[in-house]
Amino acid sequence: MLFPLPAPAGASLPAEPWSSTTTLEELDGAINTCTKCPLGTTRTKFVFGVGNPHATLMLIGEAPGADEDAQGEPFVGRAGQLLNKILEAIHFRRADVYICNILKCRPPNNRKPISDETEQCIPYLRKQIQLIQPKLILCLGLTAAENLLGTKESLTQLRGRVLSYEGIPMMVTYHPAALLRNPNWKRPAWEDVQAVRKLHDELAAQHSG
Repeated sequence: MLFPLPAPAGASLPAEPWSSTTTLEELDGAINTCTKCPLGTTRTKFVFGVGNPHATLMLIGEAPGADEDAQGEPFVGRAGQLLNKILEAIHFRRADVYICNILKCRPPNNRKPISDETEQCIPYLRKQIQLIQPKLILCLGLTAAENLLGTKESLTQLRGRVLSYEGIPMMVTYHPAALLRNPNWKRPAWEDVQAVRKLHDELAAQHSG
């Protein structure tokens, strides 16, 4: 039996077929049958993302829940309904922004994603960001921030700051599901999204100028 030789040090691995896609539609078609981690065999639907492919604001959550798994769209359950209201309050329509998650498939019982899952899925998200080229990213919850920034800081430490993902300004706030569990966080979350709207408009003005 022949065994493949290990790649020499410094050699790059062959590019994945999806890495050369040039639109979100192409990317979705290239990855929506993914089974690189066990979640690919337990999902009902692959949850790619939804919204404006040229969005200036991109929102990134943790993972699909039961409603999202059933419908194939992120943030359509109770947390999604709250997110829609939050967006409307800062004068965004859902169709204006782009919404997706760190994971494209639902973890069992909505548990937190584990490293094996995020390692397989995060390249897809990075490609989405590359295709959309948003002016601003809003992480909904700590899991999104941890995976995009590689940070170990707490949500309390990250909130209220303008961070950076590969040169793109990023802010972090509570996940809408957390606001449903703890309404006391709604006021600070409101302060966060007002700051997001202000920064977004400043960045848009810079770009147009």
